[in-house]
Amino acid sequence: MLFRLSDVKKSYSAHEVLRGVSFQVNPNEKIGLVGRNGAGKTTVFRIITGEESADSGDVIKINSLKLGLLQQHVDFSENETVHTAALSAFKKIHDIEAEMKRLEKQMETDANEEVLERYGELQLEFEAEDGFSYAAKAEAILLGLGFPKTMWTLETKSLSGGQKNRLGMARLLLSSPDVLLLDEPTNHLDVEAVEWLENFLQTYDKSYVIISHDRYFLDRTTNRIIEIENGKAVTYKGNYSQFLVEREERREIQRREFENQQAFIKNTEAFVRKNLEGQKTKQAKSRRNMLQRLERVEAVVADRPQGNFNLKKVERAGQNVLMTEDLAIGYGEKILAKNINFTLTRGEALGVIGGNGTGKTTFLKTVLGNIREISGKIIWGPKTDIGYYSQNLEDLDDRNEVIQELRRVAPGAENGELRSFLARFLFTGEDVFKSVKDLSGGEKGRLALSKLIYSNKNVLVLDEPTNHLDIPSREALENALDEYQGTIITVSHDRFFLDKVSTQIMSFETNGKVEIYDGNYSETHEWKMRNSSVVSSPEAEKETVTENEPKTKDQRPKTDLSKNQLQKIETRIAEIEEKEIPKFEEELKKLTFEMSLPEIAADHAKLQEKNEQYRQIEQKIQSLYDEWENLSEML
Repeated sequence: MLFRLSDVKKSYSAHEVLRGVSFQVNPNEKIGLVGRNGAGKTTVFRIITGEESADSGDVIKINSLKLGLLQQHVDFSENETVHTAALSAFKKIHDIEAEMKRLEKQMETDANEEVLERYGELQLEFEAEDGFSYAAKAEAILLGLGFPKTMWTLETKSLSGGQKNRLGMARLLLSSPDVLLLDEPTNHLDVEAVEWLENFLQTYDKSYVIISHDRYFLDRTTNRIIEIENGKAVTYKGNYSQFLVEREERREIQRREFENQQAFIKNTEAFVRKNLEGQKTKQAKSRRNMLQRLERVEAVVADRPQGNFNLKKVERAGQNVLMTEDLAIGYGEKILAKNINFTLTRGEALGVIGGNGTGKTTFLKTVLGNIREISGKIIWGPKTDIGYYSQNLEDLDDRNEVIQELRRVAPGAENGELRSFLARFLFTGEDVFKSVKDLSGGEKGRLALSKLIYSNKNVLVLDEPTNHLDIPSREALENALDEYQGTIITVSHDRFFLDKVSTQIMSFETNGKVEIYDGNYSETHEWKMRNSSVVSSPEAEKETVTENEPKTKDQRPKTDLSKNQLQKIETRIAEIEEKEIPKFEEELKKLTFEMSLPEIAADHAKLQEKNEQYRQIEQKIQSLYDEWENLSEML
């Protein structure tokens, strides 16, 4: 065990946020902390770090536990550069280096035994702290998070807010705490940086807890999900997709148990009422007492509707909705991307991806006519009626009330009709008279979407539509867009959203090229990875691969195996799957239970011993999985 929350409760005024949260974090666990906006996820982080105290309950940590929290607002020292800010995570190593240099100077004139012994100790400590590789590690993390070497000498005060947050993350990752606490770590990252962070976390040898609305990111980085729901914590094994399946199964079981218990209670209460004054008084009183002691099964609380995004039937556009010919986009003489040639047909959904600054939003503004193209042609098909959703929510007028803002797209609509429609987006009662300037980011996002959908356009152009929405809101939007009969063009960093919605992907590359792929994000990413590995191999350099034509399985190199070898491989795979991995996983469960015992948790030496056993068994399991994968590849 690293730390444990036990029956933690927290209220703000009369609002009860946490009603008894309990969970434990063990070594090497990769945890996703999920829940709707306002469920209490960030409050849990603040209580873990001690920034806030719980009203009741316990937070138990092992001695000398080093927590690393990703701050939403990061501060740096005066005159600090990008490079020195990253290296500041290695203060201990710098202190060791400084003392070693001092001793080296002293040894030039006085190399006595005491000085030599101290210098030897420092050398060992320097090596134990990865002193020989820390600079290379810092540079790799800076590059991965989008800081090229040309930026390393920049002073931190010249960075944008997003860049400062990324640099803060770099410094946090380099500090290598026992537990990373990451609150929305992908917020200021482009797709390439998010993929780098995923790969980094997959090989991170310590524990972390992630709060994120990025479901694809959670799928790739977590092996356990803790959901904060109705003020309590429920734990699920597996990543986010596995959590969705298991949660539905648990809810169905709970639903049946609740219904059965309610039927039992109803029948028992009827028996008590009928017999309390009759011949069976004793039995009736006994059953009444039993009902009072009965532990009640909680009703399954249905997900609060996050907005009814169902779209109206739209007017049918022509077959070809949008065509571009040799399109070049940018500002003035600066070309961001060129040679853009594609055709988008009716009913298709184009997902636009790429790094920050590669031209995604510029592309949207260009095809919408807000920016002039540098060269080439943009041809919209007949009967197209375009609605635009801006990630900056710039179409909202802060001077209006909510209902007035919706009326801008429907001047003749009745108040009752507008209020009914706004209720689908969670603007109920007096909410419709709120001033737009007083709305939260999520509320403004919902209002902008309500305007777009109510306007009944047959082409939706969406710039980061999920930015201000929590996960249930995103899922509702995805389901609606899946049923939408019009055509969609959307820029998004939300790869899960792109998987659900898109039928084509337009990828803006850093070299100014634009590639078009059929399929959703995962299919595009898989082909890119496969193609890059094929191109990088020596054998592949002799071949010519046609653009956008991935190699089939039949074209991959084959290895001839004898029947006897195949049988041995199959036998070994079965041993790993059915015997060895289950055995070690059972040992992990046993160790987890032992580490939660008070007498172990209170004894630092015993706890460290159990932690080491836990780590060794996890390594054995990982090596078995690696062996299983290699053998499966051979088959």
